Amino acid sequence: MMNQAKITIGIILLTTLIPAVYGAGDPSGEGTFTEDIAGALTSLNFVWVLVAAFLVFFMQVGFAMLGAGVLRAKNATNFFTMVFMDFSLGAIAFWAVGFALMFGGSGLAAGLEFGNKLIGYSGFFLRGDAYDVWTSTLFLFQIMFAAAAASIVACAVVERLKFRAYMLYTIGVTAFIYPVYGHWMWGDGWLASLPFGVGARDFAGSAVVHMIGGLVALAGAYMLGPRIGKYNEDGTPNVIPGHNMTYIVIGTFILIFGWFGFNAGSTLAATDLRISVIALNTFLAASAGASAACLIMISKTGKADITMISNGALGGLVAITGPSAYVAPWASVVIGAVGGAVFIAAFWFVEWKLKVDDPVGAIACHAANGAWGMIALGIFADGTYGGVKGLIVGETGQLVAQLIAVGAALVWGLGMGLLLFGTLKYTIGIRVSPEEELQGLDITQHGAGSYPEFVATGAKDGR
Repeated sequence: MMNQAKITIGIILLTTLIPAVYGAGDPSGEGTFTEDIAGALTSLNFVWVLVAAFLVFFMQVGFAMLGAGVLRAKNATNFFTMVFMDFSLGAIAFWAVGFALMFGGSGLAAGLEFGNKLIGYSGFFLRGDAYDVWTSTLFLFQIMFAAAAASIVACAVVERLKFRAYMLYTIGVTAFIYPVYGHWMWGDGWLASLPFGVGARDFAGSAVVHMIGGLVALAGAYMLGPRIGKYNEDGTPNVIPGHNMTYIVIGTFILIFGWFGFNAGSTLAATDLRISVIALNTFLAASAGASAACLIMISKTGKADITMISNGALGGLVAITGPSAYVAPWASVVIGAVGGAVFIAAFWFVEWKLKVDDPVGAIACHAANGAWGMIALGIFADGTYGGVKGLIVGETGQLVAQLIAVGAALVWGLGMGLLLFGTLKYTIGIRVSPEEELQGLDITQHGAGSYPEFVATGAKDGR
């Protein structure tokens, strides 16, 4: 029994370390796979990461459905097109430049050997040694995260942004803004190497994906200004209702489903059995976020608002994304419930105090809850995975590292977002004309609407 246990442990360690010991590229996979148990487990890990990538890709359908449902019918095609271009044009930008900037120097796969604590500089175009089976797997998984970060911004700038400006924005985010911060955290960068705790940690992207996306969304929505009819002369906001509640609910369910790949897939190994805890934490946080949002809305308005309930679930998911591997199930319930409450509070603050028009609530959901998730990791990490220990086990260093990472995300995401949208605003322009906005961007930007039988009224208030 003792020898069998040693053999099993050895196989698991060998399989876990396979990506780290790759040398030259292996485009066929013949040098990676071996005809033994370790080779079979390697294949299992490949399949797990690829399936997780497919799940995260399916989240784009969720983004499309949720966002379109919250918007008016005359802008549904515009939003669908934005989300479509996030993973298509964004994928090309990430393949050419972003992936190398993000993971160069990490040594996670072949062809990613060169980089420093600030930036990577190997793996461009997946050429040379980066033409490799494991590097390709890692890239496919990571491009889905980059597309998700880009789609977050679409939710905040839709219904008044020029589509050409949006295409340039997508390139800027996926080629540079997202990858640079991602390198700091996931590419063996300076945040991951902080001398507090074990360095900043963000397991699946509360800050890397959601804070960065949400903060760039804040910059974009601020630079654009509110939609026609959103605010009265006294500054009070009007509700501009969406056109399809069914889309909202279906989109939310799809996002929850895809989030299992988002979080559990970030182990990058099916042999890492922590995936069961991560998946459970993901589901519990979503459930707690939805429940908290429902109870809050009933207590405030007497109504169970499904739009707010759906966003409460997503707020819980964003919050658990970073700490999902490091906390116990009970903590995921607390994190998710607070996430639902954070969404409602932040949504009110953005709309009433900042007077920033965010049609889908992306800033509240992703920026605010991304920050909460990072802080929650420093509080609730129990030391059972990766040596990450938070306040609940008497360690303060990890929380310090998490707060530094939040501050870095705030400065980088908001600063680069303002620079990007500011540059676009004063060069090609970012906002459509009032006439185009009133008519709807489906016709004016794309030449076709989602509902041919629907005729926009062109109401003076834009609603």
